[in-house]
Amino acid sequence: MEQSNATVMAGIPAINSALYRKVRFNVGDPVALISLNGEEGEKSIFILRDIEMHRARQHAQVDEIACPADYSPADGLSGDRETATAQATAECLARHGITSVVADRTLPLIFAEIIRQRGIEVICDMEFGVTDRRSKDAQEIAWLREAQTATESAMEMACQLIARAEVDGDGSLIHEGTVLTSERVRNAIDVKLLELGYANVPSIVAGGPTGADCHEIGSGPLKTGQPVIVDIFPQNRTTLYNGDCTRTVVHGPVSEQLQQMHAAVYAAKQAGEAAVKPGVTGEDVHKAVIAKIREHGFEVGIPDDTMSDEYCAMVHGTGHGIGLDVHEPPLLDFKGPPLVVGDALTIEPGVYSKAIGGIRIEDMVVVTENGCENLNHLPQGLTWD
Repeated sequence: MEQSNATVMAGIPAINSALYRKVRFNVGDPVALISLNGEEGEKSIFILRDIEMHRARQHAQVDEIACPADYSPADGLSGDRETATAQATAECLARHGITSVVADRTLPLIFAEIIRQRGIEVICDMEFGVTDRRSKDAQEIAWLREAQTATESAMEMACQLIARAEVDGDGSLIHEGTVLTSERVRNAIDVKLLELGYANVPSIVAGGPTGADCHEIGSGPLKTGQPVIVDIFPQNRTTLYNGDCTRTVVHGPVSEQLQQMHAAVYAAKQAGEAAVKPGVTGEDVHKAVIAKIREHGFEVGIPDDTMSDEYCAMVHGTGHGIGLDVHEPPLLDFKGPPLVVGDALTIEPGVYSKAIGGIRIEDMVVVTENGCENLNHLPQGLTWD
């Protein structure tokens, strides 16, 4: 953290996850959070719309609640809500004798400009709101555990729906007399999660060669004997914390090639989890994973246009941080930073071939003093019937 006796964060908590985490109060209008460090210790001042003050006093984790009118400058406030909040922020800093303030990387330019117009230096600390956010507290871990449990509930339903389907003459899966498509499974996942209190961006349900693109969501009929990657990453509507889980399911007999791919991914995932502990870098974890992938005879790296469709490789990093956003620091990839206690991470190796599709397994872990805790409980195999 850069040296100053004050920090400022601003924006809309409903879309600014770093700011929301600081105040634990969700609102869809511009706000500012000022932290003052004086002789009597730290004091936080939360500036927001007057009609939100009562609710904020009940729920926001701050010391003082104010509205822009409480810090109106001599020439008054703008009629524009964001501008007025920025003006009040600058006035608050000036009244407290602040001449230099540290801001995080998300501070809107309008706040920075209006604060500077008051003669106050604004210093951007690139790690403020990033490094501290990584180390999840007990409440956050409980919310992540809850989210992962709901995610697994939807995952189990989806995988069993695929595995227990009937088959028509051309190998398409049939459920309740109609072809089972990626879209139908995705809709079933959405309904399940809605009932559990989760918002869900489109899940990945990618069958056969479609699954060779690791972020293709999938479409059309699902087929027996083909791998189907199911990746679900919903957000709790109340806590705003996310789950993230991937499983691969095969309807019917599993070919020897798919068994070999799965064995490599499973071993790589075990190696990744075993490597996770405080001080180990994200790069170290990734290297442990890709070593196992290679040990099992598969490649690492994105194929170029000259390679055969039979080329089978891990084409992405090992995982990422997770919390209020599905993708947060740190990355488990080359140049990934040292891990800290409280990091919530996904471990998600996979191998992919344009000829047959992909296999991916993903769990969520939390870094502990001596290693990590896996928050998942579902089986990791390819058969779910």
